[in-house]
Amino acid sequence: MWSLKLPQLLTKESKVLFPANIFQLSNGLTLIHQYIPATSVAVADVWVRAGSKIEPPSWLGMAHFLEHMIFKGTKNIAPGEFDYRIENTGGITNAATSHDYTHFFLSTAATQLQNTLPYLAEILLQAAIPDEEFYRERDVVFEEIRQCHDDPNWIGFQSLCETIYQFHPYGRSILGEAEILEQHTPNQMRCFHKTHYQPEKMTVVITGGIEQESALKLVSNCFREFSIPSECPPSNIEAEPPILGIRRSEIYLPRIQQARLAMGWIGPSIAEYSDALALDLISVILAGGRSSRLVVKLREEQRLVSDIAGEFSLQQDSSLFTISAWLNSECVETVEKAICREIELIQQEQVSELELARNKRILCNDYLFSTETPIQLAGLYGYYQTLARAELSLSYPSVIQSLTVKDLQRVTQQYLSSEHYAITILYPRGNVENC
Repeated sequence: MWSLKLPQLLTKESKVLFPANIFQLSNGLTLIHQYIPATSVAVADVWVRAGSKIEPPSWLGMAHFLEHMIFKGTKNIAPGEFDYRIENTGGITNAATSHDYTHFFLSTAATQLQNTLPYLAEILLQAAIPDEEFYRERDVVFEEIRQCHDDPNWIGFQSLCETIYQFHPYGRSILGEAEILEQHTPNQMRCFHKTHYQPEKMTVVITGGIEQESALKLVSNCFREFSIPSECPPSNIEAEPPILGIRRSEIYLPRIQQARLAMGWIGPSIAEYSDALALDLISVILAGGRSSRLVVKLREEQRLVSDIAGEFSLQQDSSLFTISAWLNSECVETVEKAICREIELIQQEQVSELELARNKRILCNDYLFSTETPIQLAGLYGYYQTLARAELSLSYPSVIQSLTVKDLQRVTQQYLSSEHYAITILYPRGNVENC
């Protein structure tokens, strides 16, 4: 019924075994299990390769909308019954949709997993998507979209994504657009569900106080009755070409008090893992905390920004490197130039060994803190397995520690140009003077 894939060494240097076991069930479903005897909690996290990037152009928002509708039950589970069953046993459940995946997790007492996982499996595999519930829940999604359009931070980030990703679906809003959602039908959603919620596109992660044989038996029994596969219209995923020049977007929002600046660059895919983590490290060096370069110079010393932050988002295809600042309108040009200048300094190898070591320690400690609980581990394994392979998650600290000043210089030169980037600026008023 299942075949065991033994843990493998990630690298010769790490000498660390992957602590979970990975199984391939006969129907194509992947199971990742880690027994943690010290806890009485069990977590089931189900990851599906059904994020918004695979939506057909006329079905935008379908993946996120389906995430809502999964909880509306099946022919055997009435709307609201799933939540009642989970909460009645003291458990919690939730879900999320991104461009690359959708996932659903359940956290409960280990003794209750056998009573709750069957319900999660059934709503995932046999979602009924009733017509009446479909149109009722669509209004909820519409309200979610309206709330986002009232959020300046969301407006700025989405504008930046659209400016950066002009070909790849990463530029589209995960929520979709109200005008397109208005045209969706329950039958289209059923087709999308039956196309993508299939075993070969699904990973179930079980962590916590449940032993291996029990987990194998439970998952094998719960995840076997899949819908007959369907085939929805194909999606077209184009590789995003490099940014040429500076792509600038300006938005005026009278209701905000300060301007917001967001700069973005296209990074490597997860297939180029070492370079991707180098950008993660660079984001911390530049704007990852109180001791980072841009925070010290622009916020603490020069008082040009009220706050500034960097972030690297690792994605299956082209990843995203961003720097965001909150500042007075008249300082936008000065701050933009200062950010570019700091990037140029790293390109010139101006990172000391002391600065490198300090920021490596920050990232490695953050990683360790993110692996303390069963729910964190389940999310980590499921995320990496969906984008690449779960074992890769364990190599994060060793890859970070292996990076050199020369690596950061090379990666910065390759991906972060002071002449080729996208920038979105939100202004609270139309008249802008120099800082």
